Amino acid sequence: MNPSPFHGIFSFGATQGESFGKMQEDVQAVQIPESMVSSRQHTATIPAVQQRPVGQIAVDIYEQDDYYIIRAPIAGVRLSDLDIEVDEKILTIRGTRRVSDTIPEDQFYLQECFWGEFSRSITMPFSVDPKKVKATFSKDSILKVIIPKEDKVKVIRINEGS
Repeated sequence: MNPSPFHGIFSFGATQGESFGKMQEDVQAVQIPESMVSSRQHTATIPAVQQRPVGQIAVDIYEQDDYYIIRAPIAGVRLSDLDIEVDEKILTIRGTRRVSDTIPEDQFYLQECFWGEFSRSITMPFSVDPKKVKATFSKDSILKVIIPKEDKVKVIRINEGS
């Protein structure tokens, strides 16, 4: 596998072992309303005592044609429970995975599934225009965020006497 031209540019937080892949999939998708892809206005601060743990989702990031694509399988989540925010270079996927039944803690032998709020922020190698970001959410609960690559700026040398 060739090294990625973006090695070290994307920021993934604390998760290890993430990789880029060149994969295509045939997905029948539901378009996420543009109102869900928004620019961050402000962030509320909650005292540390009241904060609950926030889970993190796994993502694949790859490029295809003129786009970067972020793909995240998010089982157990409805479209209405997802939010995508863009703030300069940082794209954040946020949501809530809700438990449909209540099981007392003492009845669990093993509990590995994360239920509750989750968030994942990805630092892109350029500023992202929130109006150009598109997203789909398939019937198989696969979120795809599609970000156009930045336009290349042509460098023109200006010489004396030209």
